[in-house]
Amino acid sequence: MSTAEETAGGEAQAWGEVTPDAARRLLIAAVEAFAERGYHATTTRDIAGRAGMSPAALYIHYKTKEELLHRISRIGHEKALEILRTAARQEGTARERLAGAVSSFVRWHAGGRTTARVVQYELDSLGPDARDEILALRRQCDAEVRAIIEDGVAAGEFDVLDVKGTTLAVLSLCIDVARWFNVNGPWTPDEVGALYADLVLRMVGVGAK
Repeated sequence: MSTAEETAGGEAQAWGEVTPDAARRLLIAAVEAFAERGYHATTTRDIAGRAGMSPAALYIHYKTKEELLHRISRIGHEKALEILRTAARQEGTARERLAGAVSSFVRWHAGGRTTARVVQYELDSLGPDARDEILALRRQCDAEVRAIIEDGVAAGEFDVLDVKGTTLAVLSLCIDVARWFNVNGPWTPDEVGALYADLVLRMVGVGAK
């Protein structure tokens, strides 16, 4: 699966919000290069070459390499927040909503592992203003998961002593999937999502039924 096709749920229209086509090609090339070599080891020439374009063409669409990373990070975090917010707003018990949030979030990190690695692990490569923007999105992601857990505790569904710490553990567990998931491995994104939903429910004091 190419980086262009990696999305939660296996959609084939990743980065469709990025226009024109040349800007989208450059962004996809940057994702691949950052994931493979790391942000600091990647040059604008590397990115342009992967996109089949000249280095000068890159600057028509992006002023700096950091602008590319910032856009990748913002779009990725907005997608992550949308996934978690959608699950949190679903009808059903806290148990059902937490399982849905975890399975969806894990599927996104597995199915879009190349993108997710850049989105989640290159935060410190951003400048202060861009980093602050991404951190604000991360806090919103944290709040969505924390609210589900708080609902479960209040309803007597979950047995959690430290909601803040448990929220951090849940998100960390999901995010780490991008680091190890292998498309040629024994599990599909759906299977890993189901497994992690079960694990998280056990973390909060209930078992899958």
